[in-house]
Amino acid sequence: MRARGVRAAMSGAALLLASCAPSPPPPPFSDIRPVLATAPVSHDPDDPAIWVNPKDASQSLIVGTNKVAAPDGALVVYGLDGKILQTITGLDRPNNVDIEYGVHMPSGPIDIAVLTERYKRRLRVYKISPDGLTDISSGGGIPVFEGQPGEQGAPMGIGLYRRSRDGAVFAIVSRKTGPRECYLWQYELQQDGAGKIQAAKVREFGHFSGVEIEAIAVDDALGYVYYADVTDGIHKWHADPDHPEAGRELALFAREGFGGDREGIGIYTRADGTGYILCTDQLPGSSKYHIYRREGKPGQPHDHSELLKVLSGGADATDGIEVTSTPLGPQFPNGLMVVMNSIGKNFLIYRWEEVANFGPHKLHIGMK
Repeated sequence: MRARGVRAAMSGAALLLASCAPSPPPPPFSDIRPVLATAPVSHDPDDPAIWVNPKDASQSLIVGTNKVAAPDGALVVYGLDGKILQTITGLDRPNNVDIEYGVHMPSGPIDIAVLTERYKRRLRVYKISPDGLTDISSGGGIPVFEGQPGEQGAPMGIGLYRRSRDGAVFAIVSRKTGPRECYLWQYELQQDGAGKIQAAKVREFGHFSGVEIEAIAVDDALGYVYYADVTDGIHKWHADPDHPEAGRELALFAREGFGGDREGIGIYTRADGTGYILCTDQLPGSSKYHIYRREGKPGQPHDHSELLKVLSGGADATDGIEVTSTPLGPQFPNGLMVVMNSIGKNFLIYRWEEVANFGPHKLHIGMK
């Protein structure tokens, strides 16, 4: 009895000391301001993506979805000045969009944008050129989540992955709702012999907490896919369906400190494997963006638990975000961040220098 009482007293003392220990300081927080806002869409913007023009990066494009039922649902193409260059209408609630480079086609490699068309339960694929986007979806659209009932078959998020060893390109797709396991389905994109893109399902994977998964981002260079479980955290898996550990979750982080849903994810990459993972904290009035290390901790590449910074950029109820480290001309010499802004029905664009330089902890600037 006495020994147990001593242990209990020691435990109580330890708890008292722990409660008196100083809490770790909160991560640096600051407001930044966009360099420009894009022209608005007609109804409801959702998700942006960035296409880097290989011949003249200053002529790169931003594409974003106008998430509404047909006939007004659209993919909107912007220049880096925020002006609308092209609007592709007639889409039935386009949700998220992503971009990939160097897709093998009989005529040579092409760059593509792929979006989820929720109400049609399919993907739409567009060839990208400096002159605009052209639909090259086989059959007018690629069915996904076939055989799934109701909203379990309604696609939402998408992330594209190009496998370095053979150039195969995959679409990783989430849905409006689904099971606790195998929530995401992955498809290999293939040319159909007639200059169009079709797809074949290659796997189902991913844990799910039970509310919703929308945002997906893929790190092509390191071979990882991240997805945001809106009330639980960010999950990390191997993007290659043939990886020996493709069935094992590598990390679950960003579980604390969010006041709203975990939404858009962007990855700022550097050639040495370092960089940053950014995730939206979707808040009315002025959303926040949480920033974590891409490379994890030293010797622990899947430990992304350290929250480096939290910033706010004045965007309302941000859903999708995207970042790039590629220099995009004199206005964006170290890349940019673009975020959805609900109240303005548009997207806000920030220089990476503004994201990196606030607060005592400076982030890397540039690709090297």
